[in-house]
Amino acid sequence: MADDIVDRVSDPLPEADAADPIIADPIIGGLDPEQRAAVLAPRGPVCVLAGAGTGKTRTITRRIAHLIDTGQVNPGQVLAVTFTARAAGEMRGRLRSLGIGGTRGTESVAAATFHAAAMRQLRYFWPRAFGNARWELLDNKFPVISRSARRAGLDTATDTIRDLASEIEWAKASLIDPEHYVEAVTRADRDTPAPAAKVAAVYSHYEDAKVAADGDRMLDFDDLLIYMTQILVADPGVAEEFRARYRCFVVDEYQDVTPVQQGLLNAWLGDRDDLTVVGDANQTIYTFTGATPTYLLDFGRRFPEATVVRLIRDYRSTPQVVDLANRVIGAARGRIAGTRLRLVGQREPGPEPQFAEYDDEPKAATEVTAEISKLIDAGVPPAEIAILYRVNAQSETYEQALTEAGIPYQVRGGEAFFTRTEIRQAMRQLTVVAGRELPDGADVAAVVRAVLGELGLSQEEPSGAQARSRWQSLNALATLTDDLVAENAALTLPELTAELSARAAARHPPTVQGVTLSSLHAAKGLEWDAVFLVGLIDGSLPINQAIKASWEEVEEERRLFYVGVTRAREHLHISWPLARNEGGRARRRSRFLTDLVPDDSPASRVAPERKPRRGPVCRVCGSRLMDSTATLLGRCADCPSDLDEELLIALKDWRRERAQAKQVPAFVVFSDKTLTAIAEQRPTDNAALVSISGIGASKLAEYGDDIIGLIKNRRDG
Repeated sequence: MADDIVDRVSDPLPEADAADPIIADPIIGGLDPEQRAAVLAPRGPVCVLAGAGTGKTRTITRRIAHLIDTGQVNPGQVLAVTFTARAAGEMRGRLRSLGIGGTRGTESVAAATFHAAAMRQLRYFWPRAFGNARWELLDNKFPVISRSARRAGLDTATDTIRDLASEIEWAKASLIDPEHYVEAVTRADRDTPAPAAKVAAVYSHYEDAKVAADGDRMLDFDDLLIYMTQILVADPGVAEEFRARYRCFVVDEYQDVTPVQQGLLNAWLGDRDDLTVVGDANQTIYTFTGATPTYLLDFGRRFPEATVVRLIRDYRSTPQVVDLANRVIGAARGRIAGTRLRLVGQREPGPEPQFAEYDDEPKAATEVTAEISKLIDAGVPPAEIAILYRVNAQSETYEQALTEAGIPYQVRGGEAFFTRTEIRQAMRQLTVVAGRELPDGADVAAVVRAVLGELGLSQEEPSGAQARSRWQSLNALATLTDDLVAENAALTLPELTAELSARAAARHPPTVQGVTLSSLHAAKGLEWDAVFLVGLIDGSLPINQAIKASWEEVEEERRLFYVGVTRAREHLHISWPLARNEGGRARRRSRFLTDLVPDDSPASRVAPERKPRRGPVCRVCGSRLMDSTATLLGRCADCPSDLDEELLIALKDWRRERAQAKQVPAFVVFSDKTLTAIAEQRPTDNAALVSISGIGASKLAEYGDDIIGLIKNRRDG
């Protein structure tokens, strides 16, 4: 059970007396009882369960300093592993401030990422294992994967290659070789970017391509860990030399360790147990990369004599924010939830978290921006304010609102909307199409969606993280177009492209620090005075893929929400839009908000709710229509079609003639699906014709008489 590491927690030391000499100790002075217990724990296995804002970095650096100061280990014998170069640098800086390392002639603690540590070790030990064979780091695997994909008969589009690269990285991080890949993803019911057998073929070709006939090798970043592990396991002499050098190990963010990283850590340790790990299983949000909290949860089973300490005093957030965070994670279930830490806020009280429900996303962005303006006017620096969302495509509406309000911003963990590759490609293509002569009254929104369709905007979200991210950005651009056309029905395509270009030009990268826009994943490890968590609807948080997959993936989305909440020091604002666009289909607020919104909040369900719209129904069986194709055809996919095939042929002939006369692509007149809907429903008046999706006022005026005439002629004939 998960409580294996929870039940055996060391008793905290009592609060220190003011006259206690340890107060003046530079290493343990100023620590709370739990932090001190972790620092002073004896050498050997130590597990520190550290909640958000509880001072884990301070604690582990003080522990390293204590072990060195008391002569239990030399600085050069310590290897501290972090997950980012920034965290490693921070650790080295804190150790220097404590007088550990950094001076001439003295050894320093080795603080590095897993990959940086493995690379340094591999450079030293490689000749002993592989003789004269050489290796070089493959820092750009795209060309090799692209060639491998081509051999396997797969598309070599950039997004496909990126998703294949990510999938191979996951497999290697999970210690899954090409021969066992299909079996592994089938067992895990994993969403793959291509058929599993094809991905396995690409993976196999990729691994083969990295080894030359003379034995020279190209190694990717995962190979650094794999090869170093193999050398330590296969060569006792190398293992003995390494273990004589490094005797004490510290691992930060232990909940995010992957199987390949744990394998290297095991090889480093051998049969020793001088290991300190720090983590919080309830901040596990990277399982899609191969990370697993299992090693943290099972630490007590592997090391029955381990010292386990829980850090629960939150120095980051106000008690109000801490209370909400506890309630968020308190609803979690599963083994991970068994390790939850109930945090205790240590700061002075602050404002209560705010909840807000908005009619639509543009309204949400406007109101959130207004709240940000109030905070800035009250003295909160823009750099201490963040807007956090689930996916990067959600940033566009907020970028626009901040731009219009004159508030500087910066996008973290991704590009600003109009600088994304797919958006720049779409803008260029739209400019080209806008330069052609289109008929007066052309359906601008339909033209835009047709152009975006050529760039990857399909009816359904694709599989693969990169392809999905591209789709989300293109869909956001299509939605923006729909909004602009709704505001001005007479908008032409050249006018639309000019408007989009003007918006892009207005959003220059900020020259000064401003409000941070960030995905929740990119916000991990950061904090701000004020945090706005936006877009909390089912389908966004939790994201659709998680809802469709399993309750475990939904629970990871809950942990992501928890991470977002714990980024706030003082001000926390949580909001959700009922619809994507004005008057759009009503959506359900996130299931994670259940029992969180106070009854006296304007966003409480106690208040009158907006009645959801009935939406389109099937003309055959009367069921509600859920997807765009069914809505267009006016019937469920399983209901019988009443298609007049001869009428459809006549409609396509007519469309071809009109398109040729206007010198435009056929889809500009009507799409195939719209013609199919007409041939099924056979409208005989304007009201019936305009009820078909894709036929607005302009197309009714231009083509309505022709279409109705064709239908009547077909009926009379």
